[in-house]
Amino acid sequence: MINNRYDFVMLFDVENGNPNGDPDAGNTPRIDAESGLGYVTDVCLKRKIRNYVELVKGGEEGYNILVKMDKALNTKFTDAYGNNDLKKGQKGKNKNDVDTARKFMCKNYYDVRMFGAVMSTGDDPCGIVRGPVQINFARSISPVNIQDITITRQAVTTEDDFKNKNNEMGKKSFIPYALYRAEGYVSAALANKTTDLSEDDLELLWKAIINMFEEDHSAARGKMCMRKLIIFKHDSVLGNCPSHILFDKISITENTAPPRKFSDYSISIDEEMPEGVEIIEKL
Repeated sequence: MINNRYDFVMLFDVENGNPNGDPDAGNTPRIDAESGLGYVTDVCLKRKIRNYVELVKGGEEGYNILVKMDKALNTKFTDAYGNNDLKKGQKGKNKNDVDTARKFMCKNYYDVRMFGAVMSTGDDPCGIVRGPVQINFARSISPVNIQDITITRQAVTTEDDFKNKNNEMGKKSFIPYALYRAEGYVSAALANKTTDLSEDDLELLWKAIINMFEEDHSAARGKMCMRKLIIFKHDSVLGNCPSHILFDKISITENTAPPRKFSDYSISIDEEMPEGVEIIEKL
């Protein structure tokens, strides 16, 4: 059980990398065609949080990850019925069994407790959980410049090609530099009502956000760093102030055009908080 609502802001950047490829555009970095600003989806950010939690808590009771490539989701739902000696194959006709299975999933899967899940499929549904933690799309502070370069590989895939050439060529899309901002919310009221989110779960969330890029390096993503994690802690379950007022306390100004490093921006925080709200800079 948690007694405080939280709102938070993440600032992270990318250097010579693709932070989130767009399948609709040949996996090039995602961009808002109207404004030219880059964006990173909430799904991408939550994936990195899930991966970090699994890395540091893998095998520990209560910290399993539901959404991952190990086995079908419906199989996991059926396992929940088996672990609770519930009658299988009823397709949700017994509402008490569905509720028991839902509680089991919340207790055993960290990402269900955090982000919720639609688990109403298959012969053994576990209901729908509305997640108390939500993250918006991240959006770049400045318009991004997507570059495409040609790369070569000194290895050939097929035997036929090997007879005629000694390398293969490809394309790589990247952003030279971009600073992104994402905002998120933690509803204590929803957590206490639906998923029994704990303070320990929240501390793990903050740790995962700070470190999620450190354990996710790849050639495609380049250099990605979490630069700031700013948390607004309310002294009540329902909160003391609308979130947008708190988010507006953080201002980011571009000092150099085009920006090519984090220090090309100035970040200012109005620390005069509404009554009942505390600001915490985790990073």
